[in-house]
Amino acid sequence: MANSPQAKKRARQIARRTDVNKARRSRIRTYLRRVEEAIASGDKDAAQNALRAAQPELMRGVSKGVFHKNTASRKISRLSSRVKALS
Repeated sequence: MANSPQAKKRARQIARRTDVNKARRSRIRTYLRRVEEAIASGDKDAAQNALRAAQPELMRGVSKGVFHKNTASRKISRLSSRVKALS
């Protein structure tokens, strides 16, 4: 357990940051799920729109330190190739 005032403050900050990161990760997963559902339904227009909405959210997660840059790039790449394959 944190004893010094500095350690107590850091524990509070970490708790706040964890909540923010958890919410952001959840929001990104929701966007990705929408893309997956549109792909599963076979609706190319809906899938393209969902992917277009998901890309900036993913990259925002990268800039905020929730995801690694390569992870987001890989997810976008794989989803876009799957959307492209719909026809």
